[in-house]
Formats: sequence, C-alpha cells, structure tokens
Amino acid sequence: MSLVTSMTKSLRPGGKHGLSTKETRDPIGYAVAALSRLAQSDLLDRVGLRKQTEHAVYTATRSGFRTLTAASRTFARAGGSGGPGARPAATPRSGVFDLTPTEDEQMLVDVVTELADEVLRPAAAEADEACAAPEAVLKAGLDVGLPILGLPEDLGGVSEERSAVAGVLVAEALARGDMGLAVASLAPGSVATAIGLWGTEAQQQTYLPAFTDDSVPAAALALGEPTVLFDVLAPATTATRTEDGFVLEGVKSAVPRGADAELFVVGASLDGAPVLFLVESSTPGLEVVADPGMGVRAAGFTRLELHDVQVPADAVLGETDGTTYAECVRLSRLAWCALAVGAGQAVLDYVTPYVKEREAFGEPIAHRQSVAFMVADIAIELQAMRLLTWKAASRAAAGKDFAREVGLARQLCADKGMRIGLDGVQLLGGHGFVKEHPVERWYRDLRAVGVVEGAVLV
Repeated sequence: MSLVTSMTKSLRPGGKHGLSTKETRDPIGYAVAALSRLAQSDLLDRVGLRKQTEHAVYTATRSGFRTLTAASRTFARAGGSGGPGARPAATPRSGVFDLTPTEDEQMLVDVVTELADEVLRPAAAEADEACAAPEAVLKAGLDVGLPILGLPEDLGGVSEERSAVAGVLVAEALARGDMGLAVASLAPGSVATAIGLWGTEAQQQTYLPAFTDDSVPAAALALGEPTVLFDVLAPATTATRTEDGFVLEGVKSAVPRGADAELFVVGASLDGAPVLFLVESSTPGLEVVADPGMGVRAAGFTRLELHDVQVPADAVLGETDGTTYAECVRLSRLAWCALAVGAGQAVLDYVTPYVKEREAFGEPIAHRQSVAFMVADIAIELQAMRLLTWKAASRAAAGKDFAREVGLARQLCADKGMRIGLDGVQLLGGHGFVKEHPVERWYRDLRAVGVVEGAVLV
C-alpha cells in the first residue's frame, strides 16, 4: 500500500483525522477530496481572528513566564516486552540517481501546500507577534494527518516504508507558509516518529495510540541547551543511574510548545554517552520558562528545566551507546534543512514579482543587473540546498549512512539560507525592514537553521 493510499484511509468516513468522503476513491481522489474539504473549512475564517489571551505571557520577552509543565494525560503502561518495537522498512532504491518525488509524494505535497498557503501564511504575522500557534492552525495540521506521517502502518500510521523523503517534502511545503507554524505543527509528529524508529514494543504500545487518536498530545523533542559553544553531541544535561531508573538534571532550550507539551524526548549524557529519554510532563521536577527568540517565534519556544527529575529504567529511548542520539541529531538537522528550503522558496516567490513591478527612475528595478543577479543567485543557491537535502533524505529513507550528506546539507542551508533572507530584505529596500512585508520575518526565521538543534525531525 502506498504512502498516500495509507494516508487517505484516515480521510474516509469514520477516519481519525476528519477529512471524509462519501464515495470510494482512488489515491488521487482522496487527495483532491482533502484539498476540497480544507478549502471549504471554516478554519480559514477563524485563523488570525481570535486574540489568544491565554498565550499573552509569551510576549513578555524580558521577564517571560515560569510555570509547571502541562498536566499530562495518563499514559497507560502497556504490557508489551522491552524488546524492539515495529520498525518501518527501508525504502527500496533502483540505483538510478533520481530525486524526483513519486506520484504519491507529489500528491501529499499538494495537500500540505494548500494547508500552508490557505491556513499557515494568513496566520503567520499574528502568531509571530503572539509567540504561539493558533489552535485553528494546529487543528488543521491534525486534520491532514501530520502526527502519523512518520509512523508505519503497523503502529497506526500511514507509512509502509521509512518516510524521510516524505517528511522533508512536507516540512519544506509547510515552511513556505511559515517556519514557526511549521515547527509547531510538526513537533508532536517528530516525537511519534522517534518512538516509531527507536521505541521498544512496550514504549510504542504505551505512547503511540495517543498520537493516532482524535486528541493528539502536544509533544516536543528537547536536544538544545542554552550554553556557550554548545555541542549537541555532548549535552550538559546529565542522567544518573539509580536503583529504580535515572535522575535527570539540566536545562534544555528551544523546546517548541513546551508549556502545552505532555511528552518530551530529552537528550542527556549517561556514562559519557548522549542518550534519549522519554519524560512525561507530569513527572515532578519539570519547569517551563518562556524563551522567545529572534525568529521561529510562532513555535512558542521555551526552556525546559529539569530539577531532580526521576524517570523509570524503561524511559530510555533507543541505544545507550550514543548511536540512537546521533541518528536523532542527523534527522533533526535534515528537518531544519527542509524548513530552510521552504522559507527560502517563500523569499524567492515574493521578491521575484516585486522587483518586476517596483519602479525606480522610470523602469522596473529588475532591469538593473545588480538586482537581477541577486535574484538569480537566490534561485541557484536554493536549488543547491534542495538537492543536497533531498539526497540526504533519500539515503536516510533507504537505511544507508547519510552523515556526510546531512552535514553538507546543513552547512549549505545554514550559510546560504541566512544569505537568502538577507538578500530578500535588501531587494525590498525600505520595505524589507518593515513588518508590512513578510520578508523580514523570513530573514529572522532563516537565521535559526544553523543555531537550533532538535525540536523537529523527519
């Protein structure tokens, strides 16, 4: 069964994600039905119209807020074994170098692009100011099945095979609408994907049913730390062994939707190796502090403080030798590369018609070589970023080593993504400096690509 065929099962009558059709359709029919339903949804009318007073505390960038974590739902401990859980199969490759999205992947991109254009982008400016994603936007992401995109069918998801390529395409399409809202929408699915990739049978049976249900919990991947010269592979947060499990101590930064999250995947150093831990928000000793930054503000970034946080022995996610943690970092960086490509594409799409219509000295400014060459450079660098990111994703999906490819992609996306944002502001002149145009926001967002670790993965 294909990715879109599986995904569109959840769009049928009685499906868990609410996009229904009345007649039997093929995969293309379901994708079209999803687009039609999304276009007719009253979500579009509500986006950006409601003042989110409950999130007003995020706007206090000086004093911020400090609160306990959200009251977690009760995750019933499953009776599964501690052995390996279900794993998605590697994607078969023909050996031919071709990064063209398949027909199924392209249909998925079409659905998510419609979501980005019609829901995310209209809400982006207000969400950036409020440092929080509107509930209507988050619900729209749930309606198209974002949380289960990286889960195999055996675990209630939509993938028969590893979906790193599909994840990259979705992240890119969402970031064209807004990077901050894309991070907020993808954060829960990133945790679900991590449990699907590395969780034991018991962990998968305990947590994943919540992500495939109608009420998907907010969740966050917490790898970053607010330290100078931070090395993500050597976290300062520590895990100490006890008779009953582990005690976690430290501070994590750039945690999306931290105040609402019910489940965290936290990176910590155990016996000299970086390890991932599953931590429920109801665990005593967790505290959330507002941490709004320069960009990606709609993601609602927070700090997660861990004070003598005790977790059971089965809270370890994956291996304890650092290999699982390293793969998590690479998949997270791959997601940020895709987000950079999407935001960069938004800049190019915006400045191209602008320079053709904006006149100076009696002619469009696009007639001047300095302007035309700058736009051309954006297009060239953007395509290089996209190809490197897609190549890394294809190797990840095939189960091959992709450390080199994702390293190259991240270096290019961090450097050129920031340059694309800067050039976009320059091309708009004085208009690039004011909030009337979205380019200044995209510039601020693109600067996060080389700084933020974790938060999302594919």
